[in-house]
Amino acid sequence: MTAHAIEFRDVWKVFGSTAKYDLARIQRDYLSKDALLEQHGCVVAVAGVSFKVKAGEIFCVMGLSGSGKSTLVRHVNRLIKPSAGQIIVGGEDINLKSEAEMRQLRAQSIGMVFQNVALLPHRTVRDNVALSLELRGVPKRRRYDIAEEKLELVQLAGWGDRYPDELSGGMKQRIGLARALAADPAILLMDEPFSALDPLIRRELQDQFKELSSKLRKTTLFITHDLDEAVRLGHQIGVMKDGKMLQIGSADDIIGNPQDPYVEKFVQGSSRLKLLTAASVISPLSGYSSVGGTALADAPRVMLNIGIEELVALSNTNGNKPLVVTDESGADVGIVTASSLLKGIEDRL
Repeated sequence: MTAHAIEFRDVWKVFGSTAKYDLARIQRDYLSKDALLEQHGCVVAVAGVSFKVKAGEIFCVMGLSGSGKSTLVRHVNRLIKPSAGQIIVGGEDINLKSEAEMRQLRAQSIGMVFQNVALLPHRTVRDNVALSLELRGVPKRRRYDIAEEKLELVQLAGWGDRYPDELSGGMKQRIGLARALAADPAILLMDEPFSALDPLIRRELQDQFKELSSKLRKTTLFITHDLDEAVRLGHQIGVMKDGKMLQIGSADDIIGNPQDPYVEKFVQGSSRLKLLTAASVISPLSGYSSVGGTALADAPRVMLNIGIEELVALSNTNGNKPLVVTDESGADVGIVTASSLLKGIEDRL
């Protein structure tokens, strides 16, 4: 993989008969959706979108229904072909690949999880997870071993002999994720995978996916209409409306400094406290051999990306004593004190 695992370069997707519309004119004189439909008999789903996704990054594309976000993500594995522009995956323009090369790319390098995971009802959970490996011709024992490994990864060890109709909605989504991971793809495409779930289950799966993503370093293009979900998961967020990408940035950029009236309206009322993590309120470790009377080695640990709610709860549980902060490798990088936590909250209000 290159530094940028996915790149969109001025991508357009127009639905309609090419005999009725003039793409060059549409690109030059971009009109409203209604005007385009009336004058050209076409619908512009993606309009001149350009952005890059770094390897190992979660890039959240956010927008309401009809914004073009689901059409956009289907360009990455060429389920939809662009009307114009380039989609670069792993340093290669996928528009130039043959159908056979695309089938290989989908099978080996790109996994996709939809809102409806479409598990095969007549196959066991294990066989559903191992489906892509079976299509590759992987021997049965090997693909079953991989399926069990992925089921354990999504906390469903022991469920391999069950059938989809025995699973809850949240469990089915985990099976869908396990199925995508079984092929060990470098890229995951996730199209509102948790949106139909109850709030508590949804949050649990978000946390689990975030942990898995950090552990496995998968590059993810994550589609959502939920700002809280985008803030919770995304390293970068892109906001779409009517096929256009209006703004790209970190959660702090999107909420704290909206660059478009629509983005400003979209994030209106969203508290910047949601952006607070241990990384925002960390203090240096220098000078500490113990914290709150506890030896440093025995003190409670928290990750850099742990959120405000968890931080406050852990701080209270720990009697407001400092918490040691660790990075992704588990190395100690600082501490969070009650005073640094309070200052961080005050700065965001």
